[in-house]
Amino acid sequence: MTKKKIYSLDKNYSADIFFKRPDKYKEIEIISSKFENIITMGSCNSYTPASFRKNALSIQLTKFNRIIEFDKSQKLITVEAGIMLSDLFNFTLARGLWVPQIPGYPTITIGGAIASNSHGKSCGFHGTIKKQIKRIKIFHKLHGWLNLSNEENKDIFDLTIGGLGLTGSIVEVQLRLEELSGNNFVTKIIETDSSNDTVKKINFDVKKETYCYSWNRSDSFKNFGKGFVFQNELNISSNNKLTKNIKLNNSDINKNFIINFWNKYSVFFAQSVYQNYFKFLKSKQHEESFQKAIFPFIGKEFYFKLFGKKGFLESQIIVPFDKTEVFIDEVETIFKKHDPLITLYSLKNFKGEQKNLQFENDGICFTFDFVKNSKNLFFMDELDKICEKHLLTPSIIKDSRLKLETIEKCYKDLNRFKEEINKFDNKRIYKSTLTDKLMI
Repeated sequence: MTKKKIYSLDKNYSADIFFKRPDKYKEIEIISSKFENIITMGSCNSYTPASFRKNALSIQLTKFNRIIEFDKSQKLITVEAGIMLSDLFNFTLARGLWVPQIPGYPTITIGGAIASNSHGKSCGFHGTIKKQIKRIKIFHKLHGWLNLSNEENKDIFDLTIGGLGLTGSIVEVQLRLEELSGNNFVTKIIETDSSNDTVKKINFDVKKETYCYSWNRSDSFKNFGKGFVFQNELNISSNNKLTKNIKLNNSDINKNFIINFWNKYSVFFAQSVYQNYFKFLKSKQHEESFQKAIFPFIGKEFYFKLFGKKGFLESQIIVPFDKTEVFIDEVETIFKKHDPLITLYSLKNFKGEQKNLQFENDGICFTFDFVKNSKNLFFMDELDKICEKHLLTPSIIKDSRLKLETIEKCYKDLNRFKEEINKFDNKRIYKSTLTDKLMI
């Protein structure tokens, strides 16, 4: 066991923690018995401080990365929770199967994806990862080993998915797999001239299996919302067998440069180059590999590094379809007034039912990345007011500065979730810096 300093990916939180990386099931029991406060850690790629707490024990399960059982006929796979998405997919893709509801970086562990109820670019069609979860095995210091499913301990099963690790350590998971027909993707690029135009073009056919998202300019009020919709569809007819193996580079996504390189001039330059490349140089329909379509941040880790040691902020908000126009209008009003520095602006469809702390609902998901400064923090506070006013769904797992007041107004199940967690773990053993902020 070691003591180390750990940081959230957005660099807004850090803590000195006790750290242990076990590789045996019995070892989890032994080390858990020695600490009053515990939280489980995957790859430590969470934007927020969801896997650590000052002077508490973080149990990192990345050595629990084995495939336990695979049933191709039933399309079921049982894995340990520390397996990275890249290793899981390098096994399943070779057999024509996968899990479509995955976040955009391959070193995230399956346990972390479940604790945050992750989603992918096709969330308007596939929803979140909870649709694929058949069974979970957890270890809790008070309750020992528990099997969770819709048939066994269903109440704890529901609390665990998107439950930020508060029900104990997720150690094993059984997943339902989907067939992947096609060897690569066909990407269509559709130009948009505003945020409202993007909503119309991104919401073209939610019943079709499309991996769809947008890139929009945010460098000035004049350009705000201009951009492209990227529609990735499986290329069933392709005879060009591109590799399905996920290949990682050696770049550490958690290591930033010392200084911040983002300012009004660099954002304008970067977004102008990006827009002109896709407008004039890139084919409006082209083939892309699985890796590039599903994990577009591989090879682009420098984007995070450019924020420097102070890090960045991200706001992700699900807006119901009937409120998108008023939301865009109010965002453009505060943008014009405060002129924030937004490095990334993107939209995608979303489908689901919000429950407990799960980031889920029917609507359009708006994502904004910010340089961390006082002007942007004020702008984000104004975004919070819009969320509260219209009862939108801001992401707890992405926005580390999100206030409890906003969460209480936007997550109707928060108090019930707290009561259920306190009933299950009356000593409140499993905690993180993030859940402290939620007063759970």
